Amino acid sequence: MAVENPQEQWRPAANPWLITAAVMLATFMEVLDTTIVTVAVPHIAGSLSASNDEATWVLTSYLVSNAIVLPASGWFALYFGRKRFLIACIVIFTITSVVSGAATSLGMLVVARVLQGAGGGALQPISQAILLESFPPEKRGMAMAAFALGVVVAPIAGPTLGGWLTDNYTWRWAFYINVPVGLLAILMIRAFVEDPPYIKNARPQKIDLIGFGLMAVALAALQVVLDKGQQEDWFASSWIRWFTISSAVSLVVFVIWELRAREPIVRLNVFKNRNFAVGTLLITLVGVALYSAITMIPLFLQTLMGYPALQSGLAVSPRGAGALITMPLVGYLTGKVDFRKLIAIGFSLVAVSLWIISGLTLQTSVWNIAWPSVLTGVGLSMLFVPLATVAMGTLPQKDIGNASGIFNLMRNVGGSAGISLLVTYLARHAQSNQMNMVSRLDPLNPAYSLRFTAVQRFFAGKFGTAQAFRQTQLFFYNSLLKQARLLSFVQGFRLLAIVCLLCVTAVFLFKKVKPARKTPAH
Repeated sequence: MAVENPQEQWRPAANPWLITAAVMLATFMEVLDTTIVTVAVPHIAGSLSASNDEATWVLTSYLVSNAIVLPASGWFALYFGRKRFLIACIVIFTITSVVSGAATSLGMLVVARVLQGAGGGALQPISQAILLESFPPEKRGMAMAAFALGVVVAPIAGPTLGGWLTDNYTWRWAFYINVPVGLLAILMIRAFVEDPPYIKNARPQKIDLIGFGLMAVALAALQVVLDKGQQEDWFASSWIRWFTISSAVSLVVFVIWELRAREPIVRLNVFKNRNFAVGTLLITLVGVALYSAITMIPLFLQTLMGYPALQSGLAVSPRGAGALITMPLVGYLTGKVDFRKLIAIGFSLVAVSLWIISGLTLQTSVWNIAWPSVLTGVGLSMLFVPLATVAMGTLPQKDIGNASGIFNLMRNVGGSAGISLLVTYLARHAQSNQMNMVSRLDPLNPAYSLRFTAVQRFFAGKFGTAQAFRQTQLFFYNSLLKQARLLSFVQGFRLLAIVCLLCVTAVFLFKKVKPARKTPAH
């Protein structure tokens, strides 16, 4: 009879749900900060005497440092002890939140955000690893449901909460709100979280400085390209080309180095596990769909419909409600049905909801966006839980922390790339749509000629005959711009829907995993 490995059977002394509450406080706080400041950028710029373009570095600086720490979080947890490292990260995150809120200049705020991102980068993967190890295999679906609540709901709640705080108080409270949450998380983690034996007995060698440096250059350069590419007209800019080359070369050298290093900072051998490789690909595309859609809806409502920031943020909040309602059910089903079926249904629901939203017009109401957003939330809840479970559920416990860092990194990279490419897509297609539609504004077109005459008569009664022709031309030009931009949004949502449908076919690349069942105790 085979002897079970006690390391694999280790369970913490505290109730797993108390551990869940402790680590999810930290995770929710960190994920919330990726979006809560987005609606406050104009207020930050005005308060600190900066331009809107300069103020966007408050967002990008956080994402860059956050991304750099994510894949290395497993190594740091082994080196310092996971519980000790987790508490240290929360302390850094909380202190820098205070400094960010009290910033008196843009430079001070950007530096504080860099440190805040570094402190927050490890919170997601470490929390996910702790949850997976705290529950027995047959209950890990429920654990991932709790984790997914933070990851799905927090970025959706961020713009709404940030808009409310900014409108009613000041943008500084978007940072100060982290203080009580951080303090409570520290107290709960000290009381309930403990390190498993493989963490306590780990003796990692000295840090892989070369690997860490290559990774930092690759991710930092990539993030700068993604954030500033559209503004600088992408590869028309020489420095964008150099940053792209630097990122690509650093990434290739990083992969080669890590595969050959005796003690790599990121163990890439986890990609030999087929389920993890496929799961990482799909979570990247989930990041593209999730963050792109969250960006597109407020952008459409603010730029074309004239909604204020708070109301545009509220329009996407029903998505969180959809996820919140169905997440416990999905966590329960994850341990009982084929993972691939749940993931395929999830991608299908997200695709259908995005296609419904693509039917928007300039008369679209918030309700026409809100109810498909609920459907999107339901679909996302069927993606995050099963994807995380099936991707890392077949890995040894000692590899989960490292794998979780990579898994969460790729979701963020997918979101960053999706947003940047989407902004480019909308801008370029608005221009091409305008060129295609302008041919219809031909005086020889009977429908256009009749409409032009009717509008000209209307303006003649208001501005006089001399100004009526010019006002009519301006009216039709503005209408053309709006319709061209509207069509680009329609095309963008449909493109995301098609991407989600293609993901359904990739789901069946997963190796079939039988749902875990609790074995009777002997």
